[in-house]
Amino acid sequence: MAQSSNLGAFFKFLASVSGDLANITAPSHFLASSSVTEVSNCWTERPALFAAPALESDPEKRSLLVLKWMLASLKSQFYVGGSTETSIKKPLNAFLGEVFTASWTDGSSTANILSEQVSHHPPITACCAWDKENGVRGEGYCRVEMTFNGHVNVRQIGHCLLHLDKYDEDYLIPLPDVQVKGFLSGRLYPEIKGTYHIVASTGYVSVITFSGTSLFGGGESNRFVAKMYHRDDPKQKAIYEVSGRWSDRFVIRDARTSVVVQEYDTNAPYHTPSPLTLPPTQDQDPWESRRAWGHVISSLKSSDFGASAAEKSKIENAQREMRADEAQRNTTWTPLFFAPLKGSFELFATLASAATGWSLQSEATKGVWKADMEKIQHLSRPFHKGVTPTGSVTL
Repeated sequence: MAQSSNLGAFFKFLASVSGDLANITAPSHFLASSSVTEVSNCWTERPALFAAPALESDPEKRSLLVLKWMLASLKSQFYVGGSTETSIKKPLNAFLGEVFTASWTDGSSTANILSEQVSHHPPITACCAWDKENGVRGEGYCRVEMTFNGHVNVRQIGHCLLHLDKYDEDYLIPLPDVQVKGFLSGRLYPEIKGTYHIVASTGYVSVITFSGTSLFGGGESNRFVAKMYHRDDPKQKAIYEVSGRWSDRFVIRDARTSVVVQEYDTNAPYHTPSPLTLPPTQDQDPWESRRAWGHVISSLKSSDFGASAAEKSKIENAQREMRADEAQRNTTWTPLFFAPLKGSFELFATLASAATGWSLQSEATKGVWKADMEKIQHLSRPFHKGVTPTGSVTL
């Protein structure tokens, strides 16, 4: 009953706000105990899936493995703070300069990630993922825009690129838009709609069409169909087909023989994400997510929403003061691990030409954000000597 009442109040709050909701602070009841900087964990939390394309000699199968990796990441990416049985929640708005870095090992592979909030207005998060031993590297960045029209509409502006060193091969990966539904039912859930492409430099293209529940909740949620073909084929004849639910089970078939290649169950114990490894909180930098939001996270987990709101305000107010001080001194914040490229981006243009209507939109993201791998792989703490996110000075 309390959940339904809270949801009704949240619905009215959203309906009263016009414009972009991305930086709006949601009531504490609807906040996840993790930051936006951790959303990218979905790419690396299954190290074997992340490494698999690099271990495959057949370019056709490599492209299929990239498609499988992308589909398997969606549940963690969008079911933040919830599950298919419970309401999802809004991740904490990352502050400018916030960093999250961690690794995952499954016995055969180790995947690493570093995310940094490179802009606050508009909110832009940049991310780099890598498996050094297997020669896999992914880079991406995303600006989020949120609007409300009975559903929360989340638009992601940006893209990811996956590179395989052994084959000098690149893949352009989409960041799907999502709707948050379920305000009437009392259980919020994500729904991807539309058609997206994964494009390989070898010429293979995967086209994914998402569908789901109707306006009033009819039908089955989180459904999709996908096919993989080669861009040189004018008929775009399917080589592989994949269908099912990205939050549950999907089936991969060889379209030429109709033989089932694999049935992938996201709920199977052997597909559970590997344990996350990161330094103890006290050894993290003050700018790292888990340490910076530590008091907020613990308060949210214990349902002490008053304390979480108070602790969150401390960081938010300090950040406003830091921006005001920068404006007074005529200086701007410089991200540590990523820098924006200006102008054209040839690799994106070459790959995106296989996907109708895919434009770079770099003017909306302050450029194309590229990782400084030298800094990332030789990470040195403290990140900002003498300054913390709350503005306090440390020695």
